[in-house]
Amino acid sequence: MGFDTKGFRDALGFFPTGIAVMTAVSDEASHIGITVNSFTSVSLDPPLVLWCIDRRSRRYPHFAQAPGFTVSILASGHKAVSARLAGAGEHSLDGIDLIPTQLGPPALADSLAVFECARESVQDAGDHAILIGRVLRFARHDGAGAPLVYFRGRYGALAQGDPPEGVAGRRATDAE
Repeated sequence: MGFDTKGFRDALGFFPTGIAVMTAVSDEASHIGITVNSFTSVSLDPPLVLWCIDRRSRRYPHFAQAPGFTVSILASGHKAVSARLAGAGEHSLDGIDLIPTQLGPPALADSLAVFECARESVQDAGDHAILIGRVLRFARHDGAGAPLVYFRGRYGALAQGDPPEGVAGRRATDAE
């Protein structure tokens, strides 16, 4: 009897995750994007984040070789964009409301937060790769709404409460 891969995937679905879109510049000098739920922080000093991508994805070489990437943390209103960029065939950012970044790859407009990252390293991990980025710049958009989440194969949203004391407005900050 082999390992139950489908059961394992279903069990992992009981862990609710946030949703982010990663953007990079492809070798054709156009912008590409991919939806992920594997984004997490790694270190505050230096400021590092990571996310994972299937090495069989057509987008993998673009992200693995790009000098950097931009992370857009999605709000509940981004469900259609998330679903579009999660698909195997679609990776173009054409027709998506974007904002420019200093790094180059654009961010999704109205994102809850944006992180501009230089590629730190790419690590093999089974059928996926772990992309670690050094955060060069970030911005919070506190009034952008509730976060988009993923749980048991479905999108959802968390109720938006009051921000923590001392947190208000829109901020852009250099990480270094």
